[in-house]
Amino acid sequence: MTSVLLSLFHLGALHPVEKGLTLLLAFGPFVVLAVVVAVRRRQDAAAEAPAASEAEAAGLPAQPQQPTEQPQPPTD
Repeated sequence: MTSVLLSLFHLGALHPVEKGLTLLLAFGPFVVLAVVVAVRRRQDAAAEAPAASEAEAAGLPAQPQQPTEQPQPPTD
């Protein structure tokens, strides 16, 4: 099992710091993207929660926000 992991991370004759920087450069953007997506989903859920609770307090069914339609260019 160890040899499989070693072969996956074999990047040639690199200094350990260079290997770490290479892996950070390769996988870092995906980690940042995952964090941004998680934060945005939490913010969206938090923004929708008060609207749903206000509708429940007023006795109205909660309605999801409808996407706005894009104006269509005129066709000839």
